[in-house]
Amino acid sequence: MNDDSFFSINRLVEFGMGMAVAQQMVKAMNNAMTNMHIPGSMNPMQTVVPQFYYAMIEDKQAGPFSEQELSRLISEKKIVKESYIWKPGLPKWEIAEKLPEIIKLVALAPPPFK
Repeated sequence: MNDDSFFSINRLVEFGMGMAVAQQMVKAMNNAMTNMHIPGSMNPMQTVVPQFYYAMIEDKQAGPFSEQELSRLISEKKIVKESYIWKPGLPKWEIAEKLPEIIKLVALAPPPFK
């Protein structure tokens, strides 16, 4: 029998391996599609809960503040890197420079004009 024929053992093994790989790909895609979250009538959109913060300003607890209000307080230098900040979910008050979301606000705050 000629090894180049369609029915050669090498061709059949190659075909079987190709089918096994294809089945694994189909299984992976089906799993990904099953776990995909698509907002719509069957999957309601998640509501975004606005984040709020409390800050120690002039040795007094103040707040709650939105991110926009915190940004204003940062630009007014009422909140500095040593200020204590708390938000729901934190076990204790943290120094502002240890909270990534506060550092982001500092980076986005414009520098003083003069």
